[in-house]
Amino acid sequence: MLSYARKREPYFCSGLPPSKVTYKLSDNTMIVKELISEHLTSKHLNRFLHRRFLTGILALTGVMPLCAISTNANISQVNLSQEFTRALELAPDVKNGEKIYPLCASCHMKNGWGKRDGSFPVIAGQHRNVLIKQLADIRSKNRENPTMYPFTDPGSIGGMQGISDVTAYIASMEKDPEPGVGDGKNLDLGKDIYQKRCLRCHGAEGQGNNEAFFPRLKGQHHAYLLRQLKWIRDGYRKNANEVMVTEVKALSDDELDAVADYLSRL
Repeated sequence: MLSYARKREPYFCSGLPPSKVTYKLSDNTMIVKELISEHLTSKHLNRFLHRRFLTGILALTGVMPLCAISTNANISQVNLSQEFTRALELAPDVKNGEKIYPLCASCHMKNGWGKRDGSFPVIAGQHRNVLIKQLADIRSKNRENPTMYPFTDPGSIGGMQGISDVTAYIASMEKDPEPGVGDGKNLDLGKDIYQKRCLRCHGAEGQGNNEAFFPRLKGQHHAYLLRQLKWIRDGYRKNANEVMVTEVKALSDDELDAVADYLSRL
C-alpha cells in the first residue's frame, strides 16, 4: 500500500540529518486518498484537508529541500509562545483527544508504539508538556521534522484545544512493552554513562519530568534514541536543551549506542 507514512519513512531511516535529505514525492492524489480512507474521521476530514494538509502534500511534490516547506505560508506569523502557553493551560478532554488521534496513527500506529526499527518513535505514555513543546518547536521550524509539519497546524486538529486534548490522550496511552532494542553488548557501559550524565534530568528510571519538559526516555526504540542523540551531538537538532548538548558532545557513536540500548530496555 502506498501511504504518506511509507513514502516519508526513508527520511527517518536514512540516518542522515534533515538538512541533508531531499525528496520528490509523486502520486500525491493516491497518498491523500489512502490517508483519508484509512486514518481520518469524518469529523476532522474537511478541516484537515481544506485548511493545511492538502497544501502540505502538494508542496511536497516539488523538488526542494523538505526543511524549507511551510504549511503556514498563507497566514500571518503567529505568536508561538502564546500558542504554546495556551495549549498547556487548557483543561484537556481526553475523550476528544482519542477522536483526534487517528491523524497521528498513520505514522505512530494505533497504539502509539511507532515502529521497532526506529523510523517512528514511541509516543504512547510520553509527557503531555513534552509533546506540546515538541509540536510547537516543529511548527516554528525550531526542530526540523518535515513529516510532522502538516500536523502541527492547530487548525488541522481542532485548534489549541485539540492539541491539548490529543496530547493528553497520547500521554494516557499504554506504553510499549517491547520496544526495539540494540545488540545488548554494552549495557553496563550504557548504564554507567546514563547515571553520570543523564540521570539528574531524566530520572533514575528514564521517566523524565513533565513539569520540567524533560522527556520520558525509558522504553523508547533504540534506533530512534540513537539517531536523536547523534543529531543533538552533531548540532542537527536545534531544539535540544543546552545541558543535554554539553553532555552528549563528548560521547562517541559507540557510547551513544550503549546509552540508547540501555534506555530501550528499562
